[in-house]
Amino acid sequence: MATKIFKSKTILAGLNAKTIKGDKATDYVTAIMYLAPAAQSLLGNVCPMAELAGCEAGCLSKAGRAGIFSSIVNSRIAKTQRYFNDRRAFMAELVRDISAFVRWCGKHGVKPAVRLNGTSDIQWETAHPATRSGHGHLVPITYASIFEAFPEVQFYDYTKVYKRAYKALPSNYSLTLSYSEASPRYRDAVLLAALETGANIAVVYRTQHIRNAVMGAGKVDTFGHSNGERLAREVIDGDETDMRFTDPKGVIVGLYAKGKGARRDTTGFVIG
Repeated sequence: MATKIFKSKTILAGLNAKTIKGDKATDYVTAIMYLAPAAQSLLGNVCPMAELAGCEAGCLSKAGRAGIFSSIVNSRIAKTQRYFNDRRAFMAELVRDISAFVRWCGKHGVKPAVRLNGTSDIQWETAHPATRSGHGHLVPITYASIFEAFPEVQFYDYTKVYKRAYKALPSNYSLTLSYSEASPRYRDAVLLAALETGANIAVVYRTQHIRNAVMGAGKVDTFGHSNGERLAREVIDGDETDMRFTDPKGVIVGLYAKGKGARRDTTGFVIG
């Protein structure tokens, strides 16, 4: 399928090289929302675990086009400020844009997938009701979450809010935990969540070579909890596609650092 582009005020599709690869290999197209990460918007923090997990220095918001063009950064800040200033209006805007994306996907004969946390870590399943008109109803219906409002959409995200792994999430929302050794407290909590729930866990290796060295038939990578427990799992190539909802269960999603900041990261977020 040729690359097609969808643009709206909140979500974009067809501009991320990694999702494009997955889109071409499947019948899905992924739209992503990019907000100003951590406290960059100056109105609040959309990445509550950023300091503890040490991921701000290597954030993907500083890689690629966003690391070059200030207009992209300013647009993300403005979007995030809209979110904090009037969440209800922002959710209405997001509903309109996802509705347009669903129609766009139907026109192009593909299935819609959405990542709401491209550069954020908001718990969209909690305290984010969404009102949608149509959808088989004569009057607008308010749903508990955006996921319930759009059952025909496959949502997925990475998260460092490890407590989310214990929640009963909607069936159309897939979460992958994100590993970091920036602090023993965070490392232990995310490993325990993966061990207790079976959730997949993404690990960012410093280079592609380091990541590839632990991949392959019969190989596992192992990470230790301070209580002596070990997480030993097969490592899959997480850069081949971004479609995390298609991954097998109980694996390590192996990524490698992108951008100068991430490759030079010494916080513990990047491994190796």
